[in-house]
Amino acid sequence: MRYFIHLAYNGANYCGWQTQPGLPTVQQTLEQALTTLLRRPTAIVGCGRTDTGVHASDFYAHFNATDEVDTRQLTFKLNSFLPDDIAIYEIFAVRDNAHARFDATARTYQYHVSDRRLPFKQGLYSRIYYRPNLELMNQGANLLMEYEDFTSFAKLHTQVKTNICHLSLAQWEEREDEWVFTIRSNRFLRNMVRSVTGTLLDLGRGKLTLDGLRQIIERKDRCAAGASMPPQGLFLTRVEYPFEEIRIQQS
Repeated sequence: MRYFIHLAYNGANYCGWQTQPGLPTVQQTLEQALTTLLRRPTAIVGCGRTDTGVHASDFYAHFNATDEVDTRQLTFKLNSFLPDDIAIYEIFAVRDNAHARFDATARTYQYHVSDRRLPFKQGLYSRIYYRPNLELMNQGANLLMEYEDFTSFAKLHTQVKTNICHLSLAQWEEREDEWVFTIRSNRFLRNMVRSVTGTLLDLGRGKLTLDGLRQIIERKDRCAAGASMPPQGLFLTRVEYPFEEIRIQQS
């Protein structure tokens, strides 16, 4: 049987999601825990690949089991076994061909910045040293929605077949001591959200104009865009699936 794991993690202590030899990753940590508890080698497939230091408040992965799993008991055991910076929300059965990565229909990321020192949010935001123009950054975010090719914001030399992404949301909002950028799309390119955020902040601090942003997008050249923001301000906040089609209802 195949199962989905719904989880969250603070990425500060990990070199991203994906297993890397000799480095701590979320995938490796979770696989080791599952292998121990299920008493058989258990590989998992995640819904995406977050980079070093990036967080996820909503993440899914799948694994296969030869025998039926008591999902409530396994959830409890994993939460007792795993380090405190990884939390398992739920484990549930899905159809045999359900895939955590390929069946996701949309993903939402948020990036948090502040011009203040926030001692209780250390490692969960990126500090800037100016007050950005929120209205202008939202004009830039709206401009992004006019485009589908985001080559200018993609990490170079990756093996993706296309740089086309269909954005359905891009907006900035002020929340107490922070500015938060939310972006939703059917897919994202490597480093895309952090480079888009950095470019929009250039707009918000007066280093870039709206016409300049349009030129950056249309040049399809990563070197034209702004600097990539640090990882600690980035969160994967929502992954969407057609659950009514892939989830198996258990009694």
